[in-house]
Amino acid sequence: MTEITSAQNPKIKHLLQLQQKSQLRRSEGLFVVEGRRELEHCLQAGYEVESLFVRDANDAAGAEKTFLLPPAIYEKVAYRGSTEGVIAIVKERRHTLGELMPTPSRSAGAGSGLSPLFVVLESVEKPGNLGAVLRSADAAGATAVIVCDPLTDLYNPNLIRASIGAIFTVPTVACSSGECIHFLHEHGISILTAQLQDSSLYYETDMRGPTAIVMGTESTGLSQQWRQAATAHIRIPMLGRLDSLNVSVSAAILLYEAVRQRRG
Repeated sequence: MTEITSAQNPKIKHLLQLQQKSQLRRSEGLFVVEGRRELEHCLQAGYEVESLFVRDANDAAGAEKTFLLPPAIYEKVAYRGSTEGVIAIVKERRHTLGELMPTPSRSAGAGSGLSPLFVVLESVEKPGNLGAVLRSADAAGATAVIVCDPLTDLYNPNLIRASIGAIFTVPTVACSSGECIHFLHEHGISILTAQLQDSSLYYETDMRGPTAIVMGTESTGLSQQWRQAATAHIRIPMLGRLDSLNVSVSAAILLYEAVRQRRG
């Protein structure tokens, strides 16, 4: 273990740059994980730690490149105060659509047999929203989350934090909408697009078979490409004066309707 005593140390500067710059994360294939729980999920998913930064020597956990940070420097690099004194630089892994057909372990929570249950998000922009959707997808036992034409980096520190590590527990793929539509059609997966126009109530729509729940942004909704590709259009009833819910709330409602139908 090496002790770092200066905030100007190149390792500290590199860590901060990885936290702040998505282009650097992509070019180097590295990202930052902060917190014990998040790092535990990350390691269980098979990710490899490149460097580990700890506030306490007892937290070294056998990592080859471990750096001990005094409290003042740790506070400088920590995104939040309650990270239990553990920050890691991790080598990224990119999932592909071809890996997403379900296994028994991923299907058990979502419903009957091996019917896959996907969440598809088009052009999601806010890391916090995507992180919250991932938490709901994990809780409902969804097969995977597919992010089409993404406007945010899947390894954004805010996303990892908002998902409390669900980015590692739920397979998550970034691809184009066209690629995703082809994948879903190829595997006979029903495409249910969440939209207000020309739609049926979500609880009147069959979600027991292979299903993809597709949602767009709160501001613009789904593109015409998805509306035309849909097997069915579904909506959540809006009884107040507003006409939209936060995308993470909508995802939770629709996912648990699929769970209800499959366990009913």
